Amino acid sequence: MSGSTAPITQAVILAGGQATRLRPYTDTRPKAMVEVADRPIIDYQLEWLARHGVEHVVVSCGYKAEVLRDHLAGRTDGPEITLLVEDEPLGRGGALRFAASGLRAADRPYFALNGDVLTWFPLDEFTAYHREKGGLVTLALAQYRTTWGIVDVTDDGLIEGFTQSPLLPFWINAGVYLFEPGVTPLLPEKGDHESSTFPRLAREGRLFGYRIDGFWRGVDTVKDVKEAGEQVSALFGGAPVA
Repeated sequence: MSGSTAPITQAVILAGGQATRLRPYTDTRPKAMVEVADRPIIDYQLEWLARHGVEHVVVSCGYKAEVLRDHLAGRTDGPEITLLVEDEPLGRGGALRFAASGLRAADRPYFALNGDVLTWFPLDEFTAYHREKGGLVTLALAQYRTTWGIVDVTDDGLIEGFTQSPLLPFWINAGVYLFEPGVTPLLPEKGDHESSTFPRLAREGRLFGYRIDGFWRGVDTVKDVKEAGEQVSALFGGAPVA
């Protein structure tokens, strides 16, 4: 695939899970339907993918699937959507494999997103990087921002100041991937790909990381909903643009 220039037109989104840390928001809806700046997370994701040429998205869900189904059925623009409902919790790796089964072009690469991330970065550059490296999977990486304040202190104990929630020189899995089709059968049928498939690919030198230069925010807790809403509103007035 390293020599290919064909655009990637398909993606999967993992929208299952009960997201207990997001209660009470998730008492009545799945995590992907939690509203940030008055819009569901999944709407931001679908529009971002569409702006980068994605035409078909498979959404894998389980918990409160009917809420997601009703919402997606009411969308009139963006990519075509196929909704798959898990009969039982499959774990993130199993959910990825299950979602990939709904792709129409099983022999072509695809993007994959966790249903709880908000991000905007150029997917064409992500794709070019992936093809240049020639691996099977490329992970988008976000710089780690601690939730704790940092104390600036000298060796002799003098405190010179404080820095609230700084970015640290570490990178975390941003929950956005680019998969070659050969990865799908390597994913577990049930369980977590980060403890099985990814370590294997890393040992084999077929796993790469792309450092995001753009906005990224995970939405895992009630506090995240409020803070992410403020950030999105400040950046885009609540409606991101290309």
